Amino acid sequence: MITSLHIKNIGIIDEININLNEGLNVLTGETGAGKTLIIDALQIISGGRFSKEMIRRGENFSYVEMSLYLPNRNFEEDTVIVSREMNLKGKNLCKINGRMVTVSELKEFMKNIIDIHGQNENQSILDSSTHIDLLDGFANEEILGIKNNYIKLYEEDLKIKRLLNENYGDDKEKQRKLDLLKYEVEEISSANLKVGEDEEIEEKRKLIISSEKIVNNLQEAELQISENVIENLNIAIRSMEKIESYKEDYSILVGELKNAYYELQEAARDISGHREEIYFDEEEQKEIEERVDLIHSLKRKYGNTIEEILDYKQKKIEEIEQIENLDTYILELKKKQKKLETEMKILAEKMHSIREKYINILETQINKELEDLEMKNAKFSVKFLEKENIEFNKNGIDKLEFMLQTNVGETAKPLVKIASGGEMSRIMLAIKNVLADVDKTPVLIFDEIDTGISGVAANSTGEKMKAISKNHQVICVTHQASIAAKGDYNYYICKEVKDNKTLTKIKLLTENEVIMEIARISSGDITEASINNAKELRERKLKLVV
Repeated sequence: MITSLHIKNIGIIDEININLNEGLNVLTGETGAGKTLIIDALQIISGGRFSKEMIRRGENFSYVEMSLYLPNRNFEEDTVIVSREMNLKGKNLCKINGRMVTVSELKEFMKNIIDIHGQNENQSILDSSTHIDLLDGFANEEILGIKNNYIKLYEEDLKIKRLLNENYGDDKEKQRKLDLLKYEVEEISSANLKVGEDEEIEEKRKLIISSEKIVNNLQEAELQISENVIENLNIAIRSMEKIESYKEDYSILVGELKNAYYELQEAARDISGHREEIYFDEEEQKEIEERVDLIHSLKRKYGNTIEEILDYKQKKIEEIEQIENLDTYILELKKKQKKLETEMKILAEKMHSIREKYINILETQINKELEDLEMKNAKFSVKFLEKENIEFNKNGIDKLEFMLQTNVGETAKPLVKIASGGEMSRIMLAIKNVLADVDKTPVLIFDEIDTGISGVAANSTGEKMKAISKNHQVICVTHQASIAAKGDYNYYICKEVKDNKTLTKIKLLTENEVIMEIARISSGDITEASINNAKELRERKLKLVV
């Protein structure tokens, strides 16, 4: 839902902020006060067309920002901030949560969030590609389980089709591919790689490179222990032995010194052994360097580790076998595809039968809605698109479109070809009311849907918008008292002159102010009779809530 809308420098709008709510939000007010400009702003923020003439006179840019609350939509946060700035040079700056996007990206993002009725380009229900999903959603559990199973088979079938298309070209191309694959396999095989070898050989390489330094330091350590430490320790032992009989502590110290003497002798022998192990061989260093270079070269070509290189080799071996046995491989794929398509056909025909059943139910319910809206001559229908051959798609074998016959004797036409305006909006309202639980678009906007209607039709229109608002946020611009009376939140839009400038103002009305506004709309003047009528209309709204 839209939680707030900020508009700056559009038409006579200087700057306004609107906080919107769940349910039915009704906008009423003076003629020319800017109600249409608010709808224009919603159109702009939805990625619609923008004209430089819309920028407020004397300003060089227009700006619209919207805060959306969209829980359970797989976004990082439930709140999404969308903005669009347009300047006199025709440049756009669009952002979604601070990230810059193109107008096309903004439009794509918003198309499943806001439907604006009264201007065709933002009505998602006019997109015939969505109609079959809406029908299936209407059929709900009876078809969705079958459809999910079908989609799994369909995706597997697409995978097989892709594999069948990868036929490696003609014989010359196949041979070229084989030569390349065999070269790669041979290059890896001839290296006789072993897992972990790269780490071991790097360690050897480091030892050889540092061998001179290691030998020199081991030699120095051995020399210092043998010629200095051990010799001096031996002198100390002989000195202590001369006095050890005088005191037991002296005798203990002699033992400790002798232990240290033996341990140092052992350490000197170990150091000598490590020094003798270091054997510097230029030929061995050359071989190790070449091996390291080879492994690095293979890693650049085939993988970051020896494991990845060996996995790459195995995949290429399998691909060689596949190409060399291509006829058998293709035959197996075709067998699998035939089996899949047999299973798909069974499920697709089941879906077709279910759709036929629910088409009748959907047509009946929507045509009843049209009657309630005083459109008795309009007939809604669903038409399966004809096809010469069975061609599987993500929905089975069916393609369909919502159609409408607006007058007796006329032929039914696709919804997208029906004239726009109040009549079209009422048609959309009828469809939306029946498909309210199926249609996932959270925000529905009706711009002057009451054009050309009154009385029973206007009241019915209001009731249907009220019903839809239980599952969607509805924003409605209206001139009809019976529709305004159904509002959960009513906003009054007016204009005022300040410093020789006309400004648009908007106010959320209190309940008493709502009564006064409904009275004004219903008769043009606020009288006792019009106030009583307004109160009665509001009481009907409360009964609808109950």
